[in-house]
Amino acid sequence: MEVYQATMADLEGVSNLFNLYRVFYQQPSDLEGSKNFIKNRLESNDSVIFVVKDNQRYAGFTQLYPTFSSISMKRAWILNDLYVDKEARKQGVGELLLQKAKDYGIKTGAKSISLETAPDNKAAQKLYEKHGYVRDSQFHHYELSLL
Repeated sequence: MEVYQATMADLEGVSNLFNLYRVFYQQPSDLEGSKNFIKNRLESNDSVIFVVKDNQRYAGFTQLYPTFSSISMKRAWILNDLYVDKEARKQGVGELLLQKAKDYGIKTGAKSISLETAPDNKAAQKLYEKHGYVRDSQFHHYELSLL
C-alpha cells in the first residue's frame, strides 16, 4: 500500500471515495458534486488530501484543512474527512492515513490536529484514541448553521 498527497491525477479516485464518505454520513450520492468539490480543493490548495492506493485501487483518503490557534499563535489542522473503502477496512489503511496526517502536522510545525466524528461511529473513535487523540472534555463545541 502506498500513501501520498493527492494531485489532480487522483481526482477520479478521490472523488469516488469522497462520495462514498458523504453517503456514509447519510448524504445523497452526488458523484459530480463530489468531483467538483475535490477539484476545487486541489486547484485552490485550500486543503491537503492524502490517499492510500493498494495497487491501482483507491483504498482510503483523509482531508486536512488549515486553521490557526490564536492562544498558541501556531498553525493547527482540522482532520475533516477520513474514509476507508469497505473492501479495504481492517487492513491498516486508516492507520496509514492518521500517521501521514500526524507526520504532515509535525512537518508544518502545527500545534495540533483536531477532528470530529459521529457519536455512534465507535470504530473510528477506537482508531483515533489508539493513535493518541483525546476526546475534549474541557470545551463545548457550538455551531451556527447558515443554510
